[in-house]
Amino acid sequence: MIKQTYHPQDGMPNAAVKYQPYPQIALTDRTWPSKTIVTPPIWCSVDLRDGNQALINPMGHDRKARMFQLLLDMGFKEIEIGFPSASQTDFDFARWCVEEGGVPEDVSLQVLVQCRPELITRTFEALQGATKPIVHFYNSTSELQRRVVFGKDVAGIKQIAVDAAKMIRDMAEKAGGGFRFEYSPESFTGTELEVALEISNAVIEVMQPTPDNKLILNLPATVEMATPNIYADQIEWMCRNIHDRGNVIVSLHPHNDRGTGIAATELGLMAGADRVEGTLFGNGERTGNVDIVTLALNMFTQGVDPKLDCSDIERIKAVYEYSNELKIPERHPYVGELVYTAFSGSHQDAINKGMKAIKVANKPQWEVPYLPIDPQDVGRSYEAIIRINSQSGKGGIAYIMQEDYGINLPRNLQVEYRDEIQRITDEEGVEVQPKRIYEHFIERYVSQPGARLKFVDHHSYVDPAHPGLRIVAAEITDKGEKKRIEGRGTGPIDGFVNALSTYLGFDMTVNDYSEHSLQHGSNASAISYVEVSAKGKKLFGAGINTNIVTSSLEAIVSAANRFVSE
Repeated sequence: MIKQTYHPQDGMPNAAVKYQPYPQIALTDRTWPSKTIVTPPIWCSVDLRDGNQALINPMGHDRKARMFQLLLDMGFKEIEIGFPSASQTDFDFARWCVEEGGVPEDVSLQVLVQCRPELITRTFEALQGATKPIVHFYNSTSELQRRVVFGKDVAGIKQIAVDAAKMIRDMAEKAGGGFRFEYSPESFTGTELEVALEISNAVIEVMQPTPDNKLILNLPATVEMATPNIYADQIEWMCRNIHDRGNVIVSLHPHNDRGTGIAATELGLMAGADRVEGTLFGNGERTGNVDIVTLALNMFTQGVDPKLDCSDIERIKAVYEYSNELKIPERHPYVGELVYTAFSGSHQDAINKGMKAIKVANKPQWEVPYLPIDPQDVGRSYEAIIRINSQSGKGGIAYIMQEDYGINLPRNLQVEYRDEIQRITDEEGVEVQPKRIYEHFIERYVSQPGARLKFVDHHSYVDPAHPGLRIVAAEITDKGEKKRIEGRGTGPIDGFVNALSTYLGFDMTVNDYSEHSLQHGSNASAISYVEVSAKGKKLFGAGINTNIVTSSLEAIVSAANRFVSE
């Protein structure tokens, strides 16, 4: 039984005893911190191999074929299709890809194999007839695995890699050439840099890469063991010191054990790497591989074309979930259901104003607060940018009313109606859907079922005694009974307010009036808004009609109904 020591206050194991910090890299003149990513890397999807081996239920042929087609459609030029020497399923799928997969000539099929003779032989059988396939061979080089798993020194581990390299080179020559090669010192992040360099250089010497057939040297964070800056230091150090750098493609294969796989990859590219292996949305062993979609869209938001087509994010998500039988979380970058959605009132107000500003500016640049990417660039709509719950504010409600229903609420009405919706969300504790927000507005301000007053008709004419005024005669119903009212004013609205005030027995004053068209064309409806003062309060009313004057008078009756009912 292992005895652990504990901190007296929190009961946690003593990290000073059980864990040790990862050593720093002696690279005082590192250059990567001042670099930026200006071109995309070579992308290699390992969904069908690394991702597949991490699934509870590994993919069958249909799920693999669906994923394979998606990867082709997205523009991947290198796809690791499996480990054909490890299972008959992977072998058969490799043969299907070669014979029936419809692989374009510029796409290389990649397969993984351990540095073991019988597995290498089986791998070449799986690739027979493929165009420029990549044979990816590996052996673990870390100090821990040398000591604990293999019981070999550095020379013994290097010999395994060299022997495999020679066999693969010779078999490729006998097969007629056309092969590409990749070597991984597996568990690179757990390997002393000098050891990783010695073994990698030995493989480079055997493979003799050329400008026309470069060797891919893959430096995997098989386990993410340190902060991203240390991985970047390791990559820059290797890029500086490996032999024949001009004929070597330095590749990254990060995992996400510390949750910083994206950052480690980006810094690794700044440090000089040329290529990235990863999976869609980061599926993979333990906490997963690096997420290629997020990486690609991160570049996209910085003005770099990633050379991967992520414009239909919903299809990519659907195939991922079907093939992997996994669900993508709601907060997953770029693809999650809620990542373009704001519930917070201040966020909603800023987004609402930003969306209006970008329409007015008519510039190609995307500048909307809280939205680092235009949802439409990945095939999403603006429908779910703002959703309403108890945390929401007037800006969010205004955005939904305008974008979904063409109703442009005046600012004071936004404040008033926000309180209406806030009451509902507080009482129910759930999100309020846009349709309900709209329907509640119509019921509260326009249709007003069960209201005491209804507008019927009006006409107006010049007051003979006062030529500067008009007499407004109107017909309304009061609790269903027809009533004729009359008043004087400078125009229809002023005269109607005078008539209604006299009839109801209290003064009403219009503080603010606005209207706009709801539709286009000769039969367009108009919506009018009036803010009315009476009884020491200010309340809004609204009316909708094809006649602007009628909609204005309906809005006044709407406000009056609210005064007589409160």
